[in-house]
Amino acid sequence: MKKALLTLALAATLIFTGCSNDAANTQTAASNEGTETAAVNHPPLHVANWGLFIYEPVLQMFEEEYGIRVIYTTYSTNEELHAMMVHQGAAFDVVTPSDYMVERMINEGLLVQINWDNIPNYRYIGDNFKNLAFDPQNLYSVPYKWGTFGIVYNTTKVDQVVDSWRILWDEQFAGEIFMYDSSRCTMGAVQRMLGFSMNSTSQDELDQVRNALIEQAPLVRAFLADQIIDNMIGGEGILATVYNGCARWIINYNPDHNFVVPQEGSQLWFNSMVIPATTQNQANAEKFINFMNRPDIALLNTLYTRYSTSNMGAFNLLPEDWQNDPIYWPADEILARGEVFVDLGAFREAFELAWTQVLLSQ
Repeated sequence: MKKALLTLALAATLIFTGCSNDAANTQTAASNEGTETAAVNHPPLHVANWGLFIYEPVLQMFEEEYGIRVIYTTYSTNEELHAMMVHQGAAFDVVTPSDYMVERMINEGLLVQINWDNIPNYRYIGDNFKNLAFDPQNLYSVPYKWGTFGIVYNTTKVDQVVDSWRILWDEQFAGEIFMYDSSRCTMGAVQRMLGFSMNSTSQDELDQVRNALIEQAPLVRAFLADQIIDNMIGGEGILATVYNGCARWIINYNPDHNFVVPQEGSQLWFNSMVIPATTQNQANAEKFINFMNRPDIALLNTLYTRYSTSNMGAFNLLPEDWQNDPIYWPADEILARGEVFVDLGAFREAFELAWTQVLLSQ
């Protein structure tokens, strides 16, 4: 089976094809890769990840297979993770930041280079998830999940066509709008709505984005993260900005909803597993990353999280309806409108100040 998988909005447009194999043989072989007799007296492995971003029973599977206890922590935004590592002194062995935060952490010396000899399952990562702009030489990161950012809405309560971010400024939905509590995601959506790049470092453009969000403030019910899922399932709102995986959760539990990536374009994001420079446990961190990239384990994580996988061994094991789901695996024309965040460098301070002003206006 040949299937067009991804168009990356980076320096160049890349399209790649995934070749099928015998799924049964892949799963059998994968289940025997990276195994070893359970060891004893290992220090615990500290892992930090996004909420709802792992099928937690696989942590127990890893513990039983390797004899290494996992202490698991979640966070809601890249900025929260960075603060935990830098300002709160949290010591992790594996974390999963997004594209621009991987770039920032590399530039700040917060990550160690990976010993690829310890991660043979890296061969299952699709070629076009490698050599991305935030880690062009594949020294620090192992791709994990990827996807889009858009609007989920209740089709029984929205009569008009939803194809623009501007619907989030429609006064008829006052008090029924949830916005995602992330500065880059939310302000990036407004940047695209106004015709700007999501990586702009123009103060004038930033001021326009801030003002638009302050103008919207009376219509917004709340800025939330994963809590948006339960609120939308429960009918507490009509419109919400969410990642594609969150949208799939909502639609599965309440099929009155739909998800759209607005015509102005949106974020195309990539999350990767990386190893912080503070680790005292790099070899075991690499065992964990290798385990997570075994196709059978990556499949379990994919089926639970509902986010697109970069592991083609797992992708080939997915049911056909998943492989063809436009929310899970967006069409090329949607991806072509995507933009990948880069680190804003010194402009981060102005950006975060504008975001704080937005939140204070709520």
